[in-house]
Amino acid sequence: MKSESGTAPAAGWTAQRERSNLPVLRAMRWVALMAGRRVSRALLHPIVLYATLVEGNLRRHSRRYLDRALGRKATWRDVYRHLHAFAATLLDRVYLLRERFEEFEVEASGAETLMRPFANGIGVLACGAHLGSFEALRMIGHDKGLRIAMIMYEDNARLINDTLAAIAPRASLNTIALGRVDAMLALSRWLDDGGIAGMLADRTLPGNSQRSKSVVLPFLGAPARFADGPFRLAAMLRRKVVFMAGLYRGGRRYELRFAELADFADCGADRDAAIRAAVERYVATLEALCREAPYNWFNFYDFWADADASDRPQA
Repeated sequence: MKSESGTAPAAGWTAQRERSNLPVLRAMRWVALMAGRRVSRALLHPIVLYATLVEGNLRRHSRRYLDRALGRKATWRDVYRHLHAFAATLLDRVYLLRERFEEFEVEASGAETLMRPFANGIGVLACGAHLGSFEALRMIGHDKGLRIAMIMYEDNARLINDTLAAIAPRASLNTIALGRVDAMLALSRWLDDGGIAGMLADRTLPGNSQRSKSVVLPFLGAPARFADGPFRLAAMLRRKVVFMAGLYRGGRRYELRFAELADFADCGADRDAAIRAAVERYVATLEALCREAPYNWFNFYDFWADADASDRPQA
């Protein structure tokens, strides 16, 4: 991706390849299912305490983000709470992927933004973030009969499928892998059949692309870099874009949030301006939720680093 100044951004988070420790995940599945959720949650405290004390990079990235989201200096207790929320959502993946939805209490806000198009057989692109739990969204899909697929790059798709096999071997997850010659056709068919296609839009990828640009916008008090690729994709397919998040509210409670970002069915002549406006609404919505539920954002890397090296956005 090229920035608006024409220079390629630094590798950022992709320099820290996401790793999958499948034996650990299988052990976690065994403990979660044999001991039950209450006992498993109790075991999280020593694990999170160890991570808070030993994992220096994780602790620093958490504190750097929390300083911005909380509007004050984050304390040790804040960092522990942040990492515990992350660990709790990871544990809950075992139960959610195995469709043990009776273990949870869930509320939904703005679900009509999905249900209205679905009732008319119209597919929707849903843009999320590393905020809360994507798996929690499976609850509304199960209750309302929604067909949900995740859009991701092939490497990530393989990693997700391996992880899924380790946690819930019988669970199914629809994925549409970008980078394949038939990806756009598969996505278009999925949407034409009334399905929902979700993707996470709070990370950028290095490299050049004709279909995506890097946009620097104010985020939690400082410039940050976002990719407009998901919104260009929606504009090309002339689809509605909805923000989605499954906020973890503690204990067994989750709150699903949905908000319309744009409808590219008729975006007019100035498509670039419509895409830019959609990115700005996405960032504003994400920022508001990070301030409302600060311990839910799980991007554990220096999110603002690439933007710090570029020109600041004009007012």
